[in-house]
Amino acid sequence: KSNPETCSACPLLAQCTRSKNRQKVITRHVWEDHKEKIRQNRLSISGKTLYKKRKEKIERSFADSKQLHGLRYCRLRGKRNVSEQVLLT
Repeated sequence: KSNPETCSACPLLAQCTRSKNRQKVITRHVWEDHKEKIRQNRLSISGKTLYKKRKEKIERSFADSKQLHGLRYCRLRGKRNVSEQVLLT
């Protein structure tokens, strides 16, 4: 929350908030600090090189599972049965 005494003298108050008590309230998610750190890591030089390798390592294994091992469609129904099929594959 902003300080209403400071905000009442501000010339940009009308653009900033419409509240009657002249206070700006910013609501952030509980994990927002952690999300910002992760975002910074992802946008760093090392994060970008790791993300480029993702298609070779992670996505390739999913594609192989679908194409070569019959995981495009499940033969069984239910979470337990599908889990068993994936484990056997």
